[in-house]
Amino acid sequence: MKLIDDLNWRYATKKFNSKRVEDEDLEKIVEAINLSASSVGIQPYRLTVIDDPVLKKDLAKDSFNSQIAEASHLLVFSAFKSIRQEHINQYIELIANVRETRVEELADFKNSISTYLLAQTDTDNFNWSAKQAYIGLGTGLIAAATLKIDSTPMEGFDAEKFDELLGLKEKNLKSVVVLALGYRDEENDYLANLKKVRLPIEAFSTKLG
Repeated sequence: MKLIDDLNWRYATKKFNSKRVEDEDLEKIVEAINLSASSVGIQPYRLTVIDDPVLKKDLAKDSFNSQIAEASHLLVFSAFKSIRQEHINQYIELIANVRETRVEELADFKNSISTYLLAQTDTDNFNWSAKQAYIGLGTGLIAAATLKIDSTPMEGFDAEKFDELLGLKEKNLKSVVVLALGYRDEENDYLANLKKVRLPIEAFSTKLG
């Protein structure tokens, strides 16, 4: 299975070379992330794609993750800080438009998700949104691997700085995880030629029945 080979090939790249990811491949990765599984389909997170080398350098300042500045592109996953009725309304309108139906026919669905989501605290909804961003991250990692594009998922960054420099606060968003994309520097990345280490399947997975 090619996917298994691709996943064996990928690792968290520590050093990138100067080769850039082609726009066409970048678009495929972003599209794959957009198609990720999402609870009730509402996608309560957004993606910021960064190419600007100056901005990447500013974001990387004081971080131990050099990949932020060195990567060809940086994908920032930002979760909704809160869920409001307007978000639900916009989602329902999108469904009606894509499926060519009337908004009124979606009333039961709208009421059910509104009742549940609006009853939660902002903290609960942010945590729920962040978890879905991580599902998107996983999809991005897999999509990049299938294209033989290296990647590094990162949490070790200054979220406040990212939110400020990327204008996320004004959009009801908070950065939660970052994905660096590019190509491995095999001469300078100590992990590049090492075997992947994972548990044996029988230790990792328990089969019942």
